[in-house]
Amino acid sequence: MAYNIADLLEHAVDAVPDRPAVICGGRQVTYAQLDERANRLAHHLAAQGIGPGAHIGVYSRNSVEMIEAMFAAYKLRAIAINVNYRYVQGELEYLFTNADLVALVHERQYADRVAAVLPAAPKLKHVLVIDDDSDADFTGYGGVDYETALAAQPPHRDFGERSSDDLYILYTGGTTGYPKGVMWRHEDVWRALGGGIDFVTGQYVPDEWAMAEQGKQGGMVRLPAAPLIHGAAQWAAFGAMFSGGTVVFVPQFDPHLIWREVARHRVQVLTIVGDAMARPLIEAYHQGRYDASSLVAVSSHAALFSQPVKQEYLRTFPNLVLTDAIGSSESGFTGIGMVARDADHSAGPRVNFGKDAVLIDEDDRVVPRVPGATGRIARRGHVPLGYYKDPAKTATIFVDIDGHRYVVPGDYARYESDGTVTLLGRGSQCVNTGGEKVFPEEVEGALKSHPDVFDALVIGVPDGRLGQRVAAIVQPRPGTGLDLGALEAHVRTKIAGYKVPRSVWIVDEIGRLPSGKPDYPWAQRHAAGNPPAQPQNA
Repeated sequence: MAYNIADLLEHAVDAVPDRPAVICGGRQVTYAQLDERANRLAHHLAAQGIGPGAHIGVYSRNSVEMIEAMFAAYKLRAIAINVNYRYVQGELEYLFTNADLVALVHERQYADRVAAVLPAAPKLKHVLVIDDDSDADFTGYGGVDYETALAAQPPHRDFGERSSDDLYILYTGGTTGYPKGVMWRHEDVWRALGGGIDFVTGQYVPDEWAMAEQGKQGGMVRLPAAPLIHGAAQWAAFGAMFSGGTVVFVPQFDPHLIWREVARHRVQVLTIVGDAMARPLIEAYHQGRYDASSLVAVSSHAALFSQPVKQEYLRTFPNLVLTDAIGSSESGFTGIGMVARDADHSAGPRVNFGKDAVLIDEDDRVVPRVPGATGRIARRGHVPLGYYKDPAKTATIFVDIDGHRYVVPGDYARYESDGTVTLLGRGSQCVNTGGEKVFPEEVEGALKSHPDVFDALVIGVPDGRLGQRVAAIVQPRPGTGLDLGALEAHVRTKIAGYKVPRSVWIVDEIGRLPSGKPDYPWAQRHAAGNPPAQPQNA
């Protein structure tokens, strides 16, 4: 029995071959068509000597071909490596070499960047080019046309057995530094992110065919709004496909296009990444009067989903199931919460922990589950192996407690009286002001609960008296005149005074990463290079 990504996808193919599997950019493929095309690609790669353990870069916006390329890699027991399409030359050089790429599948529009980087990546010997609207030249480095390569190969499956121990790697940039490759066994990542454990009940899926068999009864239509280069979208897609669902993508985030696709394909589940996607989506919906009657659930994960935005969704869609999940590329699923109407979670997302999640203190001891207790989120069970080629960094995120190995990615949380936990934020971004710890997400939630605030990031800036003071970069809602004094008064009703930003910068648009996660280095650069609209308070 192999709990393997390729096997799980193939079980869905065998269960519902004629059902639409992936829809993107005007193209649609059934499960049988997706399987045949991935088989052809896998045969092409194998003919180039690419096989088990080889690293294949996938450098594309959301597309049918991107799913095919990942599927083909796993069929060969190779490893698909996600390449961020927004990276510039230096970042690409680092990733291509750090990840030991031997092959690359990329959209044609990135040919100039690939040509510039290839001399620095001597292990990368084979390049396939997905045609798009670009006329960029890829002949100079021997790129092979993607469709031509597929057409020359057979469509059948004739691959060897695979293993639950096959490797899955996800490169994650987080909010600082160069990207890191998080290594998982296929079984572990499926259990942690892909539906191998029921996220609500904690029950294990009994065998590798169960999800596909369930899919025979009918599959949901899901639209992951994030880029497939990020784990949030990959596992929203894979989890849906293991159960025979139809996955709808847009090539890149466009709120109006997403609502048009929801209406056109009768999307039932929309997955987003926090306020960065939720806010423009709900505003676009009101502007366009789209048909979203098919929508039954919206799930946010991997970034702050603030209470004012949640309430706007529930006012607009009163029968919607709204969930807020927490986790990371390193930890997998950690907790989930159903959003209740008119609840006040301005201090941060409040969720129910998964069965293997706990809080631990600074001495790596499990924190008692008492209201108000805080600690670092830790999870045991199906956890990653570590970071690729970085044992030192790996050692910083794992601890052994009472004979169990826990992953500790660095997020802090607090136990509440109702048994839930409130996510406080990443410890690396914590602001130490006069000896008090302030978590940015808590303050960001309070800021965004003001009706005139569209988005906000909170950082620490140097302060001669306090060491650091709390500062905020704020994006007002269009057409409003944000009163900073009124904003401060409002925030003081939500959080303690020492957490209130003492300096505020007003911007037209908040800097965020392609995934929607906060770009704190951008916020620090902006604060360092521009005078605040509201200086330090006396």
